[in-house]
Parts: sequence; C-alpha cells; structure tokens
Amino acid sequence: MQFDYRIPTSGYETCGQGVESPMKMNGLPMSIYAPETVGCVVVDREGRCAAATSTGGLMNKMIGRIGDSPLIGAGTYACNLCGVSCTGEGEAIIRGTLAREVSAVMEYKGLGLQEAVDFVIKHRLDEGYAGLIAVSNKGEVAYGFNCNGMFRGCASEDGFMEVGIWE
Repeated sequence: MQFDYRIPTSGYETCGQGVESPMKMNGLPMSIYAPETVGCVVVDREGRCAAATSTGGLMNKMIGRIGDSPLIGAGTYACNLCGVSCTGEGEAIIRGTLAREVSAVMEYKGLGLQEAVDFVIKHRLDEGYAGLIAVSNKGEVAYGFNCNGMFRGCASEDGFMEVGIWE
C-alpha cells in the first residue's frame, strides 16, 4: 500500500489517500522498487559538469546486489561534454551503461544532448524501464524515460525553473 500523491488533499493532510498501486514493473508492484532516487546534474560557468545519484534501492533485494547508482558510467556519469543521472531498473541501466552512453553518442555520433538522450533511451535500454536527466557543458538540459513518468526539475541562475512528471 502506498499513498497516492495525485489525489488532492484538504490542506491538512500530508498525503493523498492510500491506494493499491496498479503500476507494475517486471510484473511486481511498483512500490517494491522504493522509488526514492535523487539525481543532480550541474554545470558551472566554465562548462565543467558534475553528477551525483542517490537511491533508496530495491526492497527485498538479493544479498550482495549492487545497484546502478554507485556505478560510474551506469547510473551516474560526468565528463567535459555532459553530466547524467539515471533512475529505474538498475540491471537494465547497468547493461546499457546508460549514463556514459549519452556522452559517447554525443561524441561519436555528433548528436546534441536531447537527441543523444532520446537515442540512448530508445536504442541502449533493453527490456527495462528507466529515465535520466542530463546537462551539457553549455547548460542545455535534457531528459528522457520509457516509463509512465519521472519526477524531475531544473533551475538556472537567471531564475528559470521547471518541474515535471509526465511527458
């Protein structure tokens, strides 16, 4: 059972009503995936990119399982072209080395950031569900996902702010 953030509250409760989640991943209720991943990708004035990812992980995971978040190149990556942070099914993210692939596609195919993100989500992610956020060394922001939605937001020093969940 989890709380549904989409159901409005009266202003006094902190969460919407409890509901059984109809969303599934690998045939299992989405709630076991502990979707508490937080990723941050930044670029400074000199175009230096940095990325970090933290996750709540998979509930009831196999002993010794390592997720994608701590694996540089899989769930997190930054270089002189871009920074990337991923969330989703760790095994699929690891198999596709998604975070590193965005940079590689930009470098070797000459694609822009959003094009590279779209390419990686479409062609490098096998059967799993995942999403990612990315920032280029020029300050461009891109995101992509192949699941129902992905919580995300971006802000710039000039005051621009944007948040989203669905497409």
